[in-house]
Amino acid sequence: MKTAINITEILGEKASFYLDHVCEKITKDELQIPGKKSLDKVFGNSNRSPQVMRSLSQLYNHGNLGGTGYLSILPVDQGIEHSAAFSFYKNPDYFDPENIIRLAIEAGCDGVASTFGVLGLNARKYAHKIPFIVKINHNELLTYPNKYDQTLFGKVKTAWDMGAVAVGATIYFGSEESNRQLKEISEAFEEAHNLGMATILWCYLRNEAFKTEKQDYHAAADVTGQANHLGVTIQADFIKQKLPTNNFGFKNIGFGKYDDPMYEALTTDHPIDLCRLQVANCYMGKIGLINSGGGSKGKSDMVEAITTAVINKRAGGSGLIMGRKAFQKPLSEGVKLINTVQSVYLDTKITVA
Repeated sequence: MKTAINITEILGEKASFYLDHVCEKITKDELQIPGKKSLDKVFGNSNRSPQVMRSLSQLYNHGNLGGTGYLSILPVDQGIEHSAAFSFYKNPDYFDPENIIRLAIEAGCDGVASTFGVLGLNARKYAHKIPFIVKINHNELLTYPNKYDQTLFGKVKTAWDMGAVAVGATIYFGSEESNRQLKEISEAFEEAHNLGMATILWCYLRNEAFKTEKQDYHAAADVTGQANHLGVTIQADFIKQKLPTNNFGFKNIGFGKYDDPMYEALTTDHPIDLCRLQVANCYMGKIGLINSGGGSKGKSDMVEAITTAVINKRAGGSGLIMGRKAFQKPLSEGVKLINTVQSVYLDTKITVA
């Protein structure tokens, strides 16, 4: 990987705001910080089998971030989640699923997460070259009116048969179907662990009531943090979550369990502190928090991606999972963007706050 990127320069006038912040509510001394021995420290005494440990090791030790305790994963299931034409019109090369895997390899990702179709069609050629993460459920977008329901698209055993080292799944916490999804994915993750695969859970929120006239709380730190805590409870090995953009979801929506002093005790409105609350809900960082890179907005993608990576790393998170910002560009530009994000995690001067 060749990167000569000045992170401070990319962050511009916000550099000190992000790079010099110190978390004083939940301190870094309370966290399991990602590092070379993360796998042994976190899972060495767990119920994960030797086969699962081997699969986790394959993820931790592959690609440009191999051996650091951090992960850089390319996720592309937007062909289903957001419709293929809408997702790929900016770069039609990615209608061909092999190019998805090529991008992940060229960028030195730790793994590639995609659908049964994408990975199955290329399994014999690539499953031994980069860790496969099969996304086993999706929100199909062709029902009218649109609904928010994650549906299983295949079996865990099929993912194992194609050589996958992990399965990924989404639960839409807060949705009408969330209890069914929780039960389905709990059972799927148990089967995956029994087969020796690792598990990644996308802990997303979906409920019209979470969006009020004044604010959208689908990315509130307190509510997403609780979603994370439910995810680690069903023994996800990694949690994937959107970066928090606000707080006080429970209080301002008026549901769940909250107390005014809890907000004062746990966080401030600084983005790193908000993300630290997400990390804390992942068993104080023992289960790695991977934040989302978000959608592509064009010229601002580099700044947004680097900012997200800095927030995640300094909060105590374990990496970034970035798709649209990378695959909606020519291959070389996508590789450059992913490599620049990886450089944040490789930069020893960027420390946990």
